[in-house]
Amino acid sequence: MPKSKRDKKISLTKTSKKGLALKQKIVEDVRNCVEKYSSIYVFSYKNMRTEKMQELRQEWKPSRFFFGKNKVIGVALGRTPEEEVQDDLHKVSKCLKGYCGLLFTDTPKDEIIEWFNSFAIEDYARSGFKTATTVKLEEGPLKQFPHSQEPYLRKLGMPTKLDKGVVTLIKDYEVCKAGSVLTPEQAKILQLLDFKLATFRFVLRACWIKDKGFEKLHEEEEEEEDIEMEDDD
Repeated sequence: MPKSKRDKKISLTKTSKKGLALKQKIVEDVRNCVEKYSSIYVFSYKNMRTEKMQELRQEWKPSRFFFGKNKVIGVALGRTPEEEVQDDLHKVSKCLKGYCGLLFTDTPKDEIIEWFNSFAIEDYARSGFKTATTVKLEEGPLKQFPHSQEPYLRKLGMPTKLDKGVVTLIKDYEVCKAGSVLTPEQAKILQLLDFKLATFRFVLRACWIKDKGFEKLHEEEEEEEDIEMEDDD
């Protein structure tokens, strides 16, 4: 009887005992998912919002989103044809670059693609975000702010004063410029002004379907600065 690919031995060197145990658990979790689900989708993400991601995990059950260190997940799937736990999974491993995750699911491919293509949530940009938008404010009253907030706005760098109890800009002010990276103060000002410049979204890179194999769905693009997720299921 041929030996199962899933029984292949792995080597996780240069790791503490505690770290080794965690990596071994990730490897086992990934391989269990390979056995359990009929397909795997590789996706990259932009402007990840952890709270919303937790909601998506619940909405998509019994499917499973999986995040972790790309190298460890690659080891679990197999990085070469000789190491892979099922045919063509080493091609999935090669797609694990930058900020990305996996979706293990039994949902039909057309439904998966439709959902990923339509998913987008606008949110406030954070410090470190590279904005594509210039936001300028004209001199004059800012009636949306209570008078008690004026000292805080000045602390953030806005040229304001109280004029008969109304928060007022004493000159035109550029909050941010297209192509610039937001500072913590700029990000906070944009939030106070209710400017949502970031979009939490996914880009499908590839899929693997049992008995059908691997398929590239989207060419890789330059990675934006973001937050790398860790799996916590």
